[in-house]
Amino acid sequence: MGGAPTSIKYVIYAKMEIKGLVDKHDIVGAIFGQTEGLLGDELDIRELQKTGRLGRIEVKIDKRNNHTVGYIEIPSNLDRVETALIAAAIEMIDRVGPYAAKTTISRIEDVRAEKRKKIIARAIEILKRLEEEIPETKELTEEVLKSVRSSELKYYGHERLPAGPDIDRTDTIIIVEGRADVINLLRHGYRNVIAIGGAIVPKTIIELSKRKNAILFVDGDRGGELIARNVVNVADIDYIARAPPGREVEELTGKEIAKALRNKIPVEEFLETIEKERKQVKEVKAEIKLPSKDEIEEKIQVKDIELPPHVMKSIEELRGTLEAILYDNEWKEVLRVPVRDLATKLQDVEKVSYIIFDGIITQRVLDIAYSKGIKILIGARIGDVIRIPEGVKITTFDKL
Repeated sequence: MGGAPTSIKYVIYAKMEIKGLVDKHDIVGAIFGQTEGLLGDELDIRELQKTGRLGRIEVKIDKRNNHTVGYIEIPSNLDRVETALIAAAIEMIDRVGPYAAKTTISRIEDVRAEKRKKIIARAIEILKRLEEEIPETKELTEEVLKSVRSSELKYYGHERLPAGPDIDRTDTIIIVEGRADVINLLRHGYRNVIAIGGAIVPKTIIELSKRKNAILFVDGDRGGELIARNVVNVADIDYIARAPPGREVEELTGKEIAKALRNKIPVEEFLETIEKERKQVKEVKAEIKLPSKDEIEEKIQVKDIELPPHVMKSIEELRGTLEAILYDNEWKEVLRVPVRDLATKLQDVEKVSYIIFDGIITQRVLDIAYSKGIKILIGARIGDVIRIPEGVKITTFDKL
């Protein structure tokens, strides 16, 4: 009865109800016999099967109460008009052997349309996977630019202060606290940046501030406030920019840096603002008994932290990278993340006991670490911490 067409375009589905008991071959015979000559030699079903333009006629039967119902499928490689003609001819069949029959075309399925739907659905899945695994060209470009900009770090003046390459070329400079801050701003295209590099304001910064417009960009914590007070006392600072509360300049995104610099305020206004904030804090402390500074310092000066050799080596390698390493209870590395993502990642990870990171230990990071069961937190320095939860040990790289 012929083979399947080389490329199926349509499938004709028909239902034949027969008032008697018949078999599959009886229904197939009726299809050949009663359609013969109806549509001419070119559309004769038997001939179309021989040439592969119609496929094998498949029949399933259901016999009940002296009646037979046949479910018919005919694959077609004809065009849609010819396929419709074949379907109409089959619907004319009104007898199978000696029994009356009624034939109805259920539907004609466009196989290619179904394939197209599957192809589209699969293409969407593949595209989503590609988008997850392969960065967009823009992202690749940004990564390259960040790497190039990071490599632009210079050392300026006789104190060899970490700086960008445009300090002498621009009328405005951005003064930050440390090398990590400079690297982060360079990554985002700020080439007129220079670091103080320590607790004492270098003469180079003082001299530069006299002949250039100077923006002091500090962390959004108590440490940043203290640095700002110290610098404005000895240098000619025009504006103060602050990172968002509890955040460090070294961990900010490009958008956050731009916003902070856009919201810079004159030095006089800054001093007035922090004075108001200090008064508010004093009022709060009067109502809430906070641990004394001496108590906090005692907890920070941890003496009994013993680190494996490979961790001590990793601490040295971390300096200046703005990265964090998370370890399990046996000091096996679990994950490495940028410092700017540490607080977010901490809320998602499990089975982490120790963290070392090239960043500032803030109250926010400390509280999240405590909630995740972290035992030891080691950072580059400690920010505005007012309480250390029981069971968490903290210290800095230079105290190990």
